[in-house]
Amino acid sequence: MVPYTATLDVDQATVWHVPALLAAERRRIGTPARSRALTCYKQAVLLLRWFRDDTAIEALARDNHISRVSCRVL
Repeated sequence: MVPYTATLDVDQATVWHVPALLAAERRRIGTPARSRALTCYKQAVLLLRWFRDDTAIEALARDNHISRVSCRVL
């Protein structure tokens, strides 16, 4: 494996709006702090990569150092 950095072709405003929505939903449903595998920002980037680039779930999980099961909602 060779790690690399890529550029996501998404407007910066979108990248900041999606985690704000995730954070609001987590507050609304009462999710305990630090109970998720990813921060709202990292989860948003994961989702945007999945939507825009059709990145494989295994690759998303590996890149974020989480189990594939943690990505099961996708």
